[in-house]
Amino acid sequence: MSFRGVTVAAEPGQSVAAALIAAGITDWRTTGKGGRPRGLFCGIGVCFDCLITVDGIPDQRACLVAAADGMRLGDAEPGADVEPGADFEEAGRTGGEDVARA
Repeated sequence: MSFRGVTVAAEPGQSVAAALIAAGITDWRTTGKGGRPRGLFCGIGVCFDCLITVDGIPDQRACLVAAADGMRLGDAEPGADVEPGADFEEAGRTGGEDVARA
């Protein structure tokens, strides 16, 4: 995988967020208000703090997307915040595929 021009290695079954954290990358988007850095928070797909662009598809939840070789990752669009209680599916955002659990 690559992110911000850096090659990021991933273990089999690892999420994008886990691979980024293991590589020392802790943020990949900023908040719409204040431009504060955001990355992994809950790790289970509930909070939407870890939104990232995967292979050109925005608003993917990095904690739920399985890492894969050749994947191109990009910062989420600034302000890609989801309001608490919003119906993410209704907004047309899926958050990627679930990571396989062993």
